[in-house]
Amino acid sequence: MSYATSTSVSVEKTEGEIKALLRRYGANQIGTAESADKAMVTFSMRSRVIRFVLPLPDKASPTFARSLAGKKTLSPEARLRAWEQACRSRWRALLLSVKAKLESVEIGISQFEEEFLAHIVDPETNRTVGEDIVPQITARYQQEGSPVCLIGFKGGDET
Repeated sequence: MSYATSTSVSVEKTEGEIKALLRRYGANQIGTAESADKAMVTFSMRSRVIRFVLPLPDKASPTFARSLAGKKTLSPEARLRAWEQACRSRWRALLLSVKAKLESVEIGISQFEEEFLAHIVDPETNRTVGEDIVPQITARYQQEGSPVCLIGFKGGDET
């Protein structure tokens, strides 16, 4: 089940809450942008540029064509309301994620770079670390015979 599926908080209000939260924790150069399929929140903090990309639901998705029970076809107005609800839910989840990361850094659970690593923008490529490394990690896990060790070392007789 998705987070905040019944929230009535507007996207604009949540966007403002994210900006206020970032300012409170010392971020600057805060910006947002939106296209049909995604939204972006970017900011500068601790000499790093951070970018979060929020995938937005497709308005034309069959998900918004029928009632939750799937028995009734929704009117165009009801489809739009369902899509708007899904957008509000995603924005609330982004706020929760950013807030949790900032608080984890603040109280020392993790370091800033550890918490935001996937979202740090490489100034040479303008891509995030996640955009660069996730495909490489995925390929490595897909390699046949690629062992995964859960305790910090690969087999053998380590002592």
